Formats: sequence, structure tokens, C-alpha cells
Amino acid sequence: MKTVYFDNAATTQIREEVIASMLEVMNGSYGNPSSSHSFGRSSKSLVESCRKSIASFFNVTASEIIFTSGGTEADNLVLRSAVRDLGVKHIVTSKIEHHAVLHTLDQLEKEHPLKISFVKVDDRGTIDYEQLESLLKGEEKILVSLMHVNNEIGNLLDIEHVANLCKANNVLFHTDAVQAIGHYQLDLQKIPVDFLAASAHKFHGPKGVGFAFIRKNTGLKPLIFGGEQERGLRAGTESVHNIVGIASALKIAYNNLEKEATYIKGLKQYFIENLLKAIPQVKFNGLSANMEKSTYTLVNICLPVDPKKTTLLLFQLDLKGIACSKGSACQSGTSQGSHVLAEILNDEDLEKPSIRFSFSVYNTKDEIDYVVEVLKDLLET
Repeated sequence: MKTVYFDNAATTQIREEVIASMLEVMNGSYGNPSSSHSFGRSSKSLVESCRKSIASFFNVTASEIIFTSGGTEADNLVLRSAVRDLGVKHIVTSKIEHHAVLHTLDQLEKEHPLKISFVKVDDRGTIDYEQLESLLKGEEKILVSLMHVNNEIGNLLDIEHVANLCKANNVLFHTDAVQAIGHYQLDLQKIPVDFLAASAHKFHGPKGVGFAFIRKNTGLKPLIFGGEQERGLRAGTESVHNIVGIASALKIAYNNLEKEATYIKGLKQYFIENLLKAIPQVKFNGLSANMEKSTYTLVNICLPVDPKKTTLLLFQLDLKGIACSKGSACQSGTSQGSHVLAEILNDEDLEKPSIRFSFSVYNTKDEIDYVVEVLKDLLET
């Protein structure tokens, strides 16, 4: 049976070169980076070399990169410390953020006297930038948390505009950039972001490792205690092989960005065009069909299917060897629908099946032909 993996927004295939670099470390550099002997110093050197390499891609200092277990931890570190340690009393966000942000804010609201404002989004998932600016006025200390690339509908935030708005109003800005890092270049000297979250497995690196960018002198304090690792901001023995993996994956991603992005854009455009030919009634959720205003890595579609027949659609696609998603992979195993789509779709479309297809350099047009054919056949039957 033919198999097609179109769920790269959930996780990506690890590059062979990344696996090789990790194996080399696992086989040879097993010292604890905190140990003072030669084995420890060797591991410490690897960690700091990787930190410096990652920092160079964003035009920041190595000390501003803090390794974490992934994007969720990075988001938690920033948001929780901002409220607990930086005196933030008001957080501005949107209802279409990742649950790593929204669920953390729900918990913080229970623990602290905290005001949370949700900036409006329209039926395409676009942020109301004028309202956002009006929310930044106030005497209390404010933090804005808006994601750079929406993980479900692919909408691109005008991150430079938001960052400059925040800076002009003396407001802190955090962005969950998990779907952006490795796919978009960000010069953080030109874009005044204060905090950023990234995760390796979204750009062909290993799971279980990511980083937080924390601009120097912001005063953030640790979420995890027990040691002085990561500049005192994240206790625990560093996962050296994973850190080498994320640095290797990021270097390959950015060294090949133009070529690979052009290829994946071609796949997305080809998918959109052929899907419209096969299923003219298909709708594209958010701005995911807009090649300029959404990420080139994913498309989210709403299929013209009777709501009574939608339940087994993903199961049927899986039987055909097609891996895709009805929303964020973090929602798998729950009966809840997508909170993002619930915010932007009307009741009629919300009852129809919406599916996210996300692409990588490992996909082909032949795979797209197969998926479009299967979708057409399923809808006809």
C-alpha cells in the first residue's frame, strides 16, 4: 500500500545527517557538561558551540539562547516568569494561539491577579492590528503573546509590525515561533522580540529539545530549579546529543532554506490547484491558500461533506496510507474539535470535516496526485 506523510506541522522526519551527528555524540561525548574533567569539558564545549551556532542565525548573543525540552516548556518559562517575576499584570493574546500558551494563561489566571485580553480575529484568522494597538495603552505592565505562524491554518503574523508596536508602547513581546523557526529567517536585532519559543522536531530535528530566546536584561527567572545550567535559567543536565541535533538541523535548514522553501511552495501550489480541479466546492480555512499571507508548509481545507458522514474520514484516509490531521497533533485522542476553527468558521462549515495537510522537502507531486485522487473518490462514494 502506498503511504504518504502529510503531517509535517505535527512533526517532521529527522534528517539522516542530524541522526549521524547525534550518534557521534552518543558514542563518544558522554561526559556531564557540568563536570570539570576532560570528558565534561568536551561535552560543555559541544553545548556552547551549538548555542553560538544557533544564536548566529538570529543575530543575537549566545547567552540569549536557553535550551529547553521543546516549545511548550519555552512558552511556559516565559509566560510564568513574566507574571511571577517581571510584574506583568496584563497579557494580550488571541483565541487562536497554541494551547501551550492558552492553557498556561488559564492556569496563571487562577494563580495570580491577572488580566487577559483577546485581540479580535476575523473569519480568516487575521489579527485586528488596530485593536491590538489600543490594547497596549495602560498603566499596568503588559506582555503580548502572539504566534508567528499559526499551526492549524498557517496564517502569518506581521511579526515586525507587532514587535515595533510593543516596543513603542514599552510592552513586552513573546512569540511562539515553533512553526516558523527553520522555515523563516528572523533577524532579532531588527525585530525587537523579547521572547521566542522554538522546537527542533518541526524542522527535521529530534523531539524533546527546543530553545527559548530570552533577550538580555529582561530579568526572567527559572521555571525549573536544581542547578545552575543554562545561565541559571533552566536546571538539569543538558541533553548534549539532542542539543547537537537541534543545532545540526537548524544549520541544514537555513543553509538550504531558499532551495527547499521554493520546492515546498511548489508542492503547496500544486496541491491547491489540483484539489480545486478535483473538488471545486472545497474551501480553504484561514488564509492557508494565500501564498503570501500564510506559511508555505501547510494547507487547511474544509470539505463539502454531509456532517453525518464526516466521523470516519480521517480513519478512511489512514486506511489509504495517508497521514494528515484534523488540527493540532496536541489535540489527538480528545473529542474536542479545533479551537482555532471554532473561532473563525460559521456553524455550517464547522460541522463539515476540516483537514490539515502539511508538507516537507521529503514530499513529492506524485504523493499529492494520490491524495487528491483518494479525496475525490471518498467524496464521490
